[in-house]
Amino acid sequence: MRVLPSTRAFIQEARQVPGYRLTDFIHGYCYGRWTYLYIALATGEHPLARNLRPILDRLERVTLRKRRQEASGAARFADTYHGKVVPLDAARSIVSVGQPIRLSAPEQVIPYARARDVVLKNPDHIVALECPCRTARAHPCRPLDVCLVVGEPFAGFIAEHHPSRARWITQDEAEKVLREEEERGHVHHAFFKDAMLDRFYAICNCCSCCCGAMQAQRNGAGMLASSGFVSEVDPDLCTGCGTCAEFCQFDVLTVADGKSRVDRQRCMGCGVCLSHCPHDALRLVRAEEKGMPLEIMALVTASGAAPRGPAAAGTD
Repeated sequence: MRVLPSTRAFIQEARQVPGYRLTDFIHGYCYGRWTYLYIALATGEHPLARNLRPILDRLERVTLRKRRQEASGAARFADTYHGKVVPLDAARSIVSVGQPIRLSAPEQVIPYARARDVVLKNPDHIVALECPCRTARAHPCRPLDVCLVVGEPFAGFIAEHHPSRARWITQDEAEKVLREEEERGHVHHAFFKDAMLDRFYAICNCCSCCCGAMQAQRNGAGMLASSGFVSEVDPDLCTGCGTCAEFCQFDVLTVADGKSRVDRQRCMGCGVCLSHCPHDALRLVRAEEKGMPLEIMALVTASGAAPRGPAAAGTD
């Protein structure tokens, strides 16, 4: 059987990840190779979900069994596959990074047991992929190609294995996708997965009607981490028009007594409401109890892990 170059690159990179096991690789390969089947089964949208979901669950259990034992049973699926809410500016900074970056985000930023590394290798290699969550739905939101796979070996793997559903784009085009999705009222999530080399691999632009992670969050799975901000209403500017509530994907904004109100505890700090308020009556404010933002260059500076130059980065 012919092994594609992107698969070889994935294997080569996997060998450099401490603790990355064969079961992790099999899981990651299946996830990347059959992404649409994987997500359709996970969300229950595939006709065979009832029959095949146990196989997917078993793959998860096999991958996590030893780690669950090591963590005294504390590990959860959400610890290994999760997203970090990022406002538009933070999302744009991720797709516009000019140099390779390698750092491990602290738990105050990514509050999960695993998959916290941010490794941007060839950060200008970006693929726009048809969203697996949207394509699984009978009546999906459009456009479909709004998932941004960033850096190697992921971008190359997805492009080579899904040529009819993925396209190479520039960093400027990636920023355009983010801006247009923001205009549609969709939320930007930076996604991490253990089987994807324990690290960040994509920015998804999510709507509550299609996104499996957002639906899992509503059902108590805890798959999403707050941006570290919350929305705040200026009562002097707010007219109570309700536009912000219409666009809120997390249903945390309501209108009472002629003013918009934010459920601070449930607010994820995505910032979508700000960009749609016609009166500029909303702003994002830091909320220490929500953790720290995923701000790439600030994290690099704080960690002391300076970006590696092109010569040092290579293709190792």
